[in-house]
Amino acid sequence: MPQGRAAPTLVMAVVTMALGCGYRDTVSATPTPQVPSATRTIVAFGDSLTSGRGLPLEQAFPAVLERRLRAQGLPFRVVNHGVSGDTTSDGVRRVKAALAEQPEILILALGANDGLRGVPIATVRSNLEAIIEAAQTANVKVLLCGMDALPLHGLEYTIEFHRLYDELSAKYDTPLVPFMLAGVIGNQDMLQPDLVHPNAAGAAKIAGNIWPYLQPLAAGAAGQIVSASR
Repeated sequence: MPQGRAAPTLVMAVVTMALGCGYRDTVSATPTPQVPSATRTIVAFGDSLTSGRGLPLEQAFPAVLERRLRAQGLPFRVVNHGVSGDTTSDGVRRVKAALAEQPEILILALGANDGLRGVPIATVRSNLEAIIEAAQTANVKVLLCGMDALPLHGLEYTIEFHRLYDELSAKYDTPLVPFMLAGVIGNQDMLQPDLVHPNAAGAAKIAGNIWPYLQPLAAGAAGQIVSASR
């Protein structure tokens, strides 16, 4: 983990957000221009890091990714299913609604709040497995975004939490973003004043971390679309 992640001010801010924040914001979709009916769908499924808490919707990372996709001529909209404060257990309860969008790709970015609260690794694993299996049963490709746990619940917990995402990626043959918040956590230039949530630059950095793994999935799906239309 980046050295700055365990700085005292950051740890206190993160703990405060994890334990004391009752605010929940749900975003149904990122704002987009009018799009042709042939446009395909990607769902970004996560918590406040996905919803873009404290930012205009167009600055949250799903909207940034959508603009990148469009710039490359890839026919996708990115629907933002981020809810502030959500854990993987919350994700299990609402994955059906996310899949009702009929996405071709699900960006699975949950687990940060579980790690902050010390949710047992077995529970986090079971929840993420349920979400991945639901998506794959619906023939939706999953892009798993790796998370790390701050050293608040012991070194063993932190290590097991880190390994969990690699193990799930291998088990379900899903591409893995190694650490979605790389270059963001601990970098005050990338964070809002609460030292927890990314600012516009941080959201753009997250999109940049995800992009090398999302672009091949989207390009492959677009290629299948072209082949099917011939």
